[in-house]
Amino acid sequence: MSPLKPAEARFYFDADVLGLAHVLASLRSDVTYPGDPGGVTHKRRRPACPVAETSVKDDVWIPEVTARGWLIITRDSRIQHRTREIHAVQEHGARMVALSGEEAIGKFAQLEPHVPMAGRVELYG
Repeated sequence: MSPLKPAEARFYFDADVLGLAHVLASLRSDVTYPGDPGGVTHKRRRPACPVAETSVKDDVWIPEVTARGWLIITRDSRIQHRTREIHAVQEHGARMVALSGEEAIGKFAQLEPHVPMAGRVELYG
């Protein structure tokens, strides 16, 4: 049996999209989320997420995640109205995608728009 290769997270799913995060983390080794204990996907070992709990405030985890170069996926539509969070995003140069509209209602609705793009998404094997 060959040893597991280390995985590098590239995508951080915020606590408000944990259902989607769990689905994608089981399929991709480059996905993590708050409280992620780490795991093995496609013979790659993903380390535990440094954001250990879902209750960590946005202005605390945003700098941590951004420093690692991860793309943030969130459903937090109110983040644009919160001064501390806006400051954290701007100050640290966070890259963030906010899911909104009907696609953001449930994990399968969140996943559905991305399934047709699966062929264009780089997969780690």
